[in-house]
Amino acid sequence: MFGLWDRYVVPPLISCACSSKPIMRQRQKIVPEAEGVVLEIGCGSGTNFALYDASKVSHLHAVEPSEGMIRRAKAEWMLTHPDENCTIHHCGAEAVPLEDQSVDTAVVTFVLCTIPNWEASLAELRRVLKPGGRVLFSEHGRAPDEGVAKWQRRIEPMWKAMAGGCHLTRDTKEMLEAGGFQTERYETMYLPNTPKIAGFAAWGSARVA
Repeated sequence: MFGLWDRYVVPPLISCACSSKPIMRQRQKIVPEAEGVVLEIGCGSGTNFALYDASKVSHLHAVEPSEGMIRRAKAEWMLTHPDENCTIHHCGAEAVPLEDQSVDTAVVTFVLCTIPNWEASLAELRRVLKPGGRVLFSEHGRAPDEGVAKWQRRIEPMWKAMAGGCHLTRDTKEMLEAGGFQTERYETMYLPNTPKIAGFAAWGSARVA
């Protein structure tokens, strides 16, 4: 049952949820800052593609493990940037098919909550980023208010099963620091018109510590 759910229901469900107005406003805060050779992990259906500044990006590499999402992403890129360079890789963020120190900017939006092996994924970002390269991130995760966090812990097992493995209790800053990054900009808020259990957002930028 969950195999069919993950294959046919989760891709459009996630695409819809991740393109809601509050989420899109968060994406708009960081994606236009990407420059040079860019790596986006977990590009999904290409929700970020329209937000890239073509005058700053020389080539976009996007990785995505879901075939259903890749089909949507390719169509989105052709719609938004038909004359620009983009390579969409069918793989997970744990094994990025790029050379060491070949990326100027890594874009990470609403994926650290879902990636099974986030430690390996962040290690890959460190490997492919050039010296001085940075990570632009926008994520949701564990709330600072214990009352909200308590409900996040209670609901998370069912939430993960229904939402493609999405966790509610991961802490973006803690994960980045554990992965060897130092945040240079870090802002947070509860997203408007969003249940607090899923709406504590963090965004900013980080570099290799």
